[in-house]
Amino acid sequence: MASAIADPVRREILTLLRGTRLTAGEIAAQFEISRPAVSRHLRVLRESGLVRDELIGRQRYYVLDPAPLTEIADWIARFDTTTAPGASAASDPSAQRPWARRSRASATARDHQDALGAARDDADRPEWEDYYPSMKQYYVALPD
Repeated sequence: MASAIADPVRREILTLLRGTRLTAGEIAAQFEISRPAVSRHLRVLRESGLVRDELIGRQRYYVLDPAPLTEIADWIARFDTTTAPGASAASDPSAQRPWARRSRASATARDHQDALGAARDDADRPEWEDYYPSMKQYYVALPD
């Protein structure tokens, strides 16, 4: 099944089928690839169990079957190291939003850099400014 969702076109097809059913023609209209290529992608998804087809009259509709995706999500969740053993990842808001942890860490790093930058600005100030304030107009700071 991993090979079925490895292809970006197949992932897009799964996204299209989320919450609705579509014919092969309706799916193919969303892509710039040939209809036979879309049909091959649909066959791979059908064989992997991610999509099932329903024949209604003369039309064959494709429907997403999310059960295999749930199995993969559960399997991947076992590798989640953000929660303690036995704790639910759903109850930990930072586990649901890993970017929140990064943004807090990034903010701390930015604060640290700002403090270093302020100290460096004072350190880079030439000593002669204290003695010759009128010469400041001729001083040009070079970029780092």
